[in-house]
Amino acid sequence: EYLEGIAAPLILILDSIQDPRNFGACLRTAESAGVDLVVVPRSRSVEMTPTVSKVASGAAETQKIARVTNLARFMRELQQLGIRLMGTDDEGDGSLYEHDVTGSIALVMGAEGTGMRRLTREHCDFTVNLPMLGTVESLNLSVATGVCLYEIIRQRSIS
Repeated sequence: EYLEGIAAPLILILDSIQDPRNFGACLRTAESAGVDLVVVPRSRSVEMTPTVSKVASGAAETQKIARVTNLARFMRELQQLGIRLMGTDDEGDGSLYEHDVTGSIALVMGAEGTGMRRLTREHCDFTVNLPMLGTVESLNLSVATGVCLYEIIRQRSIS
């Protein structure tokens, strides 16, 4: 129902996000990137708080958000609708920049520090990583989300 009438949906799935600032920043980025729906599990995820709302700078009120009871089941339903699920993982199936991320796609981001839960990862059609050229091992969740969403936008604009 959330995606009715949308030709090539862009969905952001946030698996078990705990930090309200990261959640708010992800909502702000999602809204600015034209994400059709942000999906979070009902349990094991930060709630909508004043901090989330403040960091989101208005996006918490305008971005469509679905809180789902069973994330794995919801992901299967997306696949049945022809939406590819792209997970992010340090051990991904190659760089984000090596994959075609046009068309109907759901970007799946894991929790701070721990990444996606095993079952969430298993439901992804493929996983990607972001090239890390410096000495740090990973990016902040909301920064990585922005990088991925804007690569999707870039590829969509040239396809």
